[in-house]
Amino acid sequence: MLPSTDFALLRRLSLEQANGRAPSMVAAVVRDGEIAWWGARGTVDGAAPDDDTQYRLGSITKTLVATVVMRLRDEGRLDLNDPLDKHVPGTSFGASTVGQLLSHTGGLTSESPGSWWERSEGGDWAALQASLAQDAVKNRPGSRFHYSNVGYGVLGELIARHRGTDWLTAVTREVFEPLGMTRTSPHPRGRHARGWAVHPFADLLLPEPSPDAGAMAPAGQLWSTVRDLARWTAFIGGDTAGVLNPDTLAEMRAVATVDDADTWTSGFGLGLQLVRHQGRRLAGHGGSMPGFLAGTLIDESTGTGALAFANATSGPAIMGLTVDLISIADEHEPNLPEQWRPSEVDRSLLTLTGLWHWGPTPYHLRLIPGGMLSLTPVSGTGRASRFRPAGPDEWLGLDGYYAGETLRVGRDSDGTPRHLDLATFVFTRTPYDPAAPVPGGVDPYGWRTA
Repeated sequence: MLPSTDFALLRRLSLEQANGRAPSMVAAVVRDGEIAWWGARGTVDGAAPDDDTQYRLGSITKTLVATVVMRLRDEGRLDLNDPLDKHVPGTSFGASTVGQLLSHTGGLTSESPGSWWERSEGGDWAALQASLAQDAVKNRPGSRFHYSNVGYGVLGELIARHRGTDWLTAVTREVFEPLGMTRTSPHPRGRHARGWAVHPFADLLLPEPSPDAGAMAPAGQLWSTVRDLARWTAFIGGDTAGVLNPDTLAEMRAVATVDDADTWTSGFGLGLQLVRHQGRRLAGHGGSMPGFLAGTLIDESTGTGALAFANATSGPAIMGLTVDLISIADEHEPNLPEQWRPSEVDRSLLTLTGLWHWGPTPYHLRLIPGGMLSLTPVSGTGRASRFRPAGPDEWLGLDGYYAGETLRVGRDSDGTPRHLDLATFVFTRTPYDPAAPVPGGVDPYGWRTA
């Protein structure tokens, strides 16, 4: 980054470390899959932390667990609409679905019963299940967003039963190893920051414990570094390296629920936290454990992300810092758009492009990269969606109003496209073409003044 950008980023980090009274902080900006800038303030064992110093990830662990669950879905081993009972039978909350657990809408209690799990040695799955035998469901499944650490302990057990190994081994084999995340581990290895609580009324520190959370570990056990979390940030932005299908990752980033329905600035997808800020749509997750804060967010549209760690139980606004680092980087050094170049397309699809009408409303159908179609209103906002090929003259909606719906092409006897059938809506080349199968028919007298 330019010296002026570097200074602006470092100043923002410095303000957060000083005002939030963190013993140490380290942060980075990620662009196009690489670390574009990183900086540090404070000390770890008498020296500044670096990009290989481990901090606790906290709940960012959940994003890794969710990725393995989605891999299981893609393999056909489960469906997101499956009740938990189908995969982990015998719980008191077996009616909650896998998708609801991923998006914190399963109704489960937020914390495991008993002692404060983040500061306690955790038991095994049998102990956790027994503790949840009664009063585990606090809300009707699917009725509202209610953040649940317990839900991810349960998903860790689901992974273990399908993979025949513990959740961490599955995450290591399926995520860490293919992505080269060699410095992410359940307990600190090598140079690491110690977790501290900062006295609220004096500049004093109290060491925090970091026990093994046992069956609750999938909710927040892991430690990592700037380098490894930068790789994970790039993954969330779309650089999946074959670990997930890009369509599956896009599904995880889609809004499943919001936790502030009136304004919708914060919500959740499938294992990912979502933030809207000044027109941006960011995806990632925050994390906190006693002695540590962490956060990562990325703007898929610009490819710019940011991450930050602090070894303090509270104080720094870690997610606000990541949002600001992204904004500073893009304001000081906005990415140039990719140069437009002509590219070869399936020319047989050109006959589909151009003007279509949904009733009297005009739409444009375009070919876009990846052999896909884009359907957008000619003017204003409306039901815009992208479609990917699903079979001969069939296309599957990827986003927007028509996500998951099928677009079918109706042709004349000579093969000329006559109409589009999209979720029962018939699009025609001219408004209400009488030659097309418009439901209800078209008045034989046609258009008139009254």
